[in-house]
Amino acid sequence: MNKIIIPTGYMGSGSSAITDLIQEFEGYEASHGTFEYVFMHCPGGVFDLEDKLLIGNNTIRSDEALHTFKDSMWELYHRKFWWPGNYKKNLNPDFWRVTEEYIEELWQYHSNYFWYMQEKLTPAGFVKMAVRKVVRMISAGRINLKRPLLYEPMMVSLVSPEEFYEKTREYLDKVFKLMGLEEKNLIVDQLLLPFNLWRAKNYFDDNMECFVVERDPRDVFISNKYAWLDQVPYPLEVHEFCDYYKRIRAMEKEVDNPHIHKICFEDMVYRYDETVAHVAEILGVDMSAHVAGKTKFDPDKSIQNTQLFADEKYREEAQVIERELAEYLYDFPYERKTDISKVF
Repeated sequence: MNKIIIPTGYMGSGSSAITDLIQEFEGYEASHGTFEYVFMHCPGGVFDLEDKLLIGNNTIRSDEALHTFKDSMWELYHRKFWWPGNYKKNLNPDFWRVTEEYIEELWQYHSNYFWYMQEKLTPAGFVKMAVRKVVRMISAGRINLKRPLLYEPMMVSLVSPEEFYEKTREYLDKVFKLMGLEEKNLIVDQLLLPFNLWRAKNYFDDNMECFVVERDPRDVFISNKYAWLDQVPYPLEVHEFCDYYKRIRAMEKEVDNPHIHKICFEDMVYRYDETVAHVAEILGVDMSAHVAGKTKFDPDKSIQNTQLFADEKYREEAQVIERELAEYLYDFPYERKTDISKVF
């Protein structure tokens, strides 16, 4: 059975490095590089749909849930210049078809009723309401035109957890087949995030392997502030960064899943051979399958992204992080000089 490989991390932690490393193994390729597939965890995505249909669900909540999911998937499919979008090209032209089939599977009851969200007036709807009122007045109430609605009909779904997960697994199976799972191993970058790994058991079988890449927060902070120039949405004031970082890590839940693996970015550099062997073991392949070693992930290059905090220019901020985020620091085997101009 071919595998689904999911690299993920903590924004700037180096998850693309594991994508590059795994692509060096025979039979593994990322067709669209480090393109991030967000359709499960994005606002309005699969996980939002799960929460809305399984927690405090009711008629109008389910209608909003299904319409929001449909709108979100439509945008991912059609928006050509949206960096996480253009699924028509970056996933498969049939993505929208299988998504519509999935929505139909979840849509259990077709109702003629409507609720207040459907009564939101657009400019065209306002004109129709005015005409409706005039016609009713002229006809002395004998003619009552249909009320203009934002959309119709309602989508009502009162699924059980078992029904939801069964139908969603079938949907994901169709999506992964569109991506070529029957012919090859897939690398699906950022399909999961560290904060929702606890959900994985409900959606994936034993052919999924998720790699969560961690990185020393001192280097993350310094890279973002001084080299990447604020490309990652972390605070640039060091105390605020520490508070922010602690809070996002606290959002994680403990996960007991043998298919979720934590990897330190620094181990890929400073303990390269050991880490490559560990990755091969997870993939279930022999080291001879690592046919293109150091062609995509080069530890001698990536070492430039480590120990930036040792530069005296950044020591004051680094010391704050050392005090505030001690449990997330990496124990480097030796010290090295750094050059911020070589960070990538």
